[in-house]
Amino acid sequence: MKTLLITGFEPFNNEVINPSWSAVERLPDVISGYELTKLCLPVVFGEAALKVISVAEEIKPDVILCIGQAGGRSAVTPELVGINLRHAKIPDNSGYQPKDEPIIIDGENAYFSTLPVRKMAEAVCEAGIEAQVSYSAGAYVCNDLLYTLLHNYKNTNKRIAFIHIPYCTEQNKNPSMDIDTVVKALTIAIESIDK
Repeated sequence: MKTLLITGFEPFNNEVINPSWSAVERLPDVISGYELTKLCLPVVFGEAALKVISVAEEIKPDVILCIGQAGGRSAVTPELVGINLRHAKIPDNSGYQPKDEPIIIDGENAYFSTLPVRKMAEAVCEAGIEAQVSYSAGAYVCNDLLYTLLHNYKNTNKRIAFIHIPYCTEQNKNPSMDIDTVVKALTIAIESIDK
């Protein structure tokens, strides 16, 4: 059986939940021939990626799929690209608030996801759940994680992507999506990886 390392984030910015981890926790342990290892990450620049890389070195996953909250979005949005930029409107959970800093000095400007994000978004849409490819993962910890993983595993057969999800309904913010719908969307996205 193939292995898939899937991550969500802890709450941040005074929230009590983070729907990315709530959804990841509820996923089945096996989806479409992939055994899932679930990992909750700190909302801290650099630390999130180091935690993923550390676990990945241990379990040697075929796929790494990271999930994060994108407040203000109404759709499930797989990210096409990670950029070499840290710029935070709010501090991370360690209090760090970088302004226009590179993630990796002398690193490439950007890397493209190595999973079929367009196909993933289309499969979720076909199930009647709002989804679309995103061309910007922002410049906060989510993008920091995506870019660092793509940089670390460039020229390898490790397949990596990041999916942003909306607020969940329990957060009482709009737009939002029911957590069960998010779980269904993520399941479909994973099922579509090898189709």
